[in-house]
Formats: sequence, C-alpha cells, structure tokens
Amino acid sequence: MGCLSGSALTFGGRHALSRVEEIYVSILSSMEVHKMGFGSTGAMVTAPLDDLKCIEMQIKWADSMSPGKFSHGRNRPDCILKMTQNYPLTKAGSGKDVRHFEFEPQSSIIEYEVGDVLEILPGQSPAAIDAFIQRCGLNPEAFITVCSKSTETQLRDSKVPIKLRSFVELTMDVASASPRRYFFEVMSFFASAQHEKERLQYFASPEGRDDLYQYNQKERRTVLEVLEDFPSVQMPFEWLVQLVPPLKPRAFSISSSNSAHPNQVHLTVNVVSWTTPFKRKRTGLCSAWLAGLDPQINPGVNVPAWFHKGSLPPPPPSLPLILVGPGTGCAPFRGFVEERALQSKSGPTAPVLFFFGCRNEANDFLYKDFWLSHSRNGGVLSEDRGGGFYVAFSRDQPTKVYVQHKIREYSTKVWSLLSEGAAIYIAGSSTKMPADVLSAFEEIISKESGVPRETAIAWLRALEKAGKYRVEAWS
Repeated sequence: MGCLSGSALTFGGRHALSRVEEIYVSILSSMEVHKMGFGSTGAMVTAPLDDLKCIEMQIKWADSMSPGKFSHGRNRPDCILKMTQNYPLTKAGSGKDVRHFEFEPQSSIIEYEVGDVLEILPGQSPAAIDAFIQRCGLNPEAFITVCSKSTETQLRDSKVPIKLRSFVELTMDVASASPRRYFFEVMSFFASAQHEKERLQYFASPEGRDDLYQYNQKERRTVLEVLEDFPSVQMPFEWLVQLVPPLKPRAFSISSSNSAHPNQVHLTVNVVSWTTPFKRKRTGLCSAWLAGLDPQINPGVNVPAWFHKGSLPPPPPSLPLILVGPGTGCAPFRGFVEERALQSKSGPTAPVLFFFGCRNEANDFLYKDFWLSHSRNGGVLSEDRGGGFYVAFSRDQPTKVYVQHKIREYSTKVWSLLSEGAAIYIAGSSTKMPADVLSAFEEIISKESGVPRETAIAWLRALEKAGKYRVEAWS
C-alpha cells in the first residue's frame, strides 16, 4: 500500500496549506484490493451488483471521497438514463444549435412533475482523461481511497477503493473548467524549469493578475491545457485532487410531462459554443457531450441523472397561467401545456396564455407544430378557451420585437387573466429578459387598472409573495 499526504508548502513565508485541507490518499495494488474483499469495479464481491448499480455506487463513492470544500453532497444517482432521441430544433442558418433529447431509464422508474429540473453528470472525453493521467504520471489502474487526514483511521479504512481513472473521470473537471489563481501559485512550487517557475510566480502575484486573466479566464484554458503549457511541473496527486475544479452536474429544465410520456424525460438544450479572443473554439462540456450521443449508433451510453424541484411548481388545473418563455425558456412550458392538455380531457381547466420569442420564424421557431396544434381547435392555448399563443420574432422585421413587446400588445388580455387570479411563470435567459418582462407587467397593471406605477410594483410584489410570480432563469 502506498500512501500520499499533503506536505507543508511555503510561499512568501506563509503556509500554502492554510488554503487547502490536508488529505490522505491511499494507493493500493489490485492484489490488496481483492484481499480486502472488493472486486475490480469497486463493488463488494460478496454482494454482486449489476453493471448499472455498480456505476451508481461508483459515483457515490467517488463523490464521497472528494475533498470537503468541493463535494456537492451528491447522493447515488436517482437513475441511469439512456438517450433514445436526439434531433435538432433549429435550422442550419439560425446561428444556434438547439436540440431535443429524449431519455428512458436503465436502472429505475422515472418519477417527476412538470417544472422539475434534471441534473446530469456529463461524460468527459476519454482522450482528455488519458492525456491528463499521462501528463501527471499517474497509474490509471491503481485503486485509491481519498479522505481528509483529520478523518479517523477506522473511517479512513472503511472507504471503498476506486480506480484512479474512474475517480478522475467522475470528480475532476480536467478539460472544461479553468483553474483558479491559487492553482498557478502551487504549480510554481513544483516547477523545475526556472523560466516556468518565474512565469507562474508572476501569474500568482498582484502584478500579474491582468495577464493571468487574459491567459486563463478569458481564453477559458483548461487544467489539462495549463499543465501542458508548463511541462516541468510535476504536481503530486493529493494536490491535484484538491486544486482541479470539481466535475459538476449540469441542471436543465425538464420539457415534458411524465403523465404524457410515462417513464420518459425530455430536455430542450442549447449546445453552447463560442470562440475565444485568440480564436480557440470552445464548447459547453455537458451540452456538447449530449449532442454528440447518437442513440442509433451507440444506444448504451450511461447518463447519470438526479431529479430536483425547480423554481416553477406544478399549477393546479384551475389556476390561469401567463407563461413567458423565449428561446429555450419554452422548455418547462412544453411540459406544462402537455399536462394541462391531459387534464382538460377529464375536467375543466383554466386558460393558458403563452408568450414565446425567437429570432426568425423560419430558423428557430422551437416546437412550432406543437404550439400551433394546442392553439387551434379548442386546444389549451386557443383563444376560444380564453388563452392564447403569441410569438415575438425579433429579427423578422426592421424593428426588433421581443416578448415584452408582445405582452404590452395584449395588455387587455393579460390584465383580464391577472384579474381572475392568474399566475405568471417566466423562464429563459437571466440577462435582460426577466427585468424587461417585469417592467412590461408593471406598465400593464398601471395602465389597465388606472393606478400609479408604484402601486403596480407593490401589486406584483404581493403576487410574488403569494407564490404566483415565478422566474426560472439561467446564464
């Protein structure tokens, strides 16, 4: 058994360990692991588990061994999903790649409500994981346990060993997130080349802060890229465990109703991509990974997932709704409309007013047929049922039109539903949209009810306190 532990590093007369926690890493040989009663996957050999249960438990064990300051307290995944559908919702000329994903469970039954959120632990590139392990001189087949040095020996010994490669893959974001400034400070201690040491010390100094920002954050350099730029740095694994950014699950608004799609869950995802100032192409880790999955060619990819309550609770059928969801903000409301359509088959339902927005009708009108089908022939969004579906195409005319403009255009109808006790649900980008939409509602209430703007503001605050003005926004 090999043991590693944090040693006291000193920078400028102060101890580096004041910034991190001393940890204890045990590296065991395969023979030692089997002697302890563990199989090659980390599962107890005395109680064989199927492959999916092993994956779930590995995620739980790996997370439990992450340093306390980085652990997000994830439990074992609620389920392991497999993707069954992956198709684009936008046309080639839209400048965006928005996709519709459908999943089914592999390990347990799916249970959720409309408005819930699905968290996904993204897969990392196997090539990037291998490159990181090779760059750091690690043995991917070694079995390890990781815990704080303050942990009692009995608890330390009870940790279930996990392969080093699996630990890196499940807990350390090596090829997406940028390291923090302190990472460069610690790297300078382990750099053997003088020019690299000086450069790293400069980056970690107050004088080098701006240059570090240009090099690191603005370019979104990854841990792997930074380590490759400073090849003389050989940082021990117990330091990497603490300083490499943690691999975090990504949260998405669920865009389906479990009642309409039993044992399925749907997502509407914008595949994030951008170009850095130095023309490096970057993509979002999770969205790009999901977009690259082809359920026809490789249907067996495991997608670890957790279900959580979101900011938009499921409304009762009797509650009138005013929904505002431009772009992928329409995702949760697709599930709301599906649910209300089912409810309308068994009893009366209140009206639903939905304001959607996109750039062009031809290129990025997400779920066009779905919305139009529910806005006609007595559907839940139809005007003859007291509802309505109104779209702001921001680029289809010389003057840009956004959802707040459409809300003002139908101010009489909006005020009529608010007077009947409607709830307002808003979803989408967290930039200007929520504030612009709030301003539009303030203006409508003031205008339609003949009260001062201050009274309208107070009225909306009371609506929010009552849980009937909800916003789910993301950056």
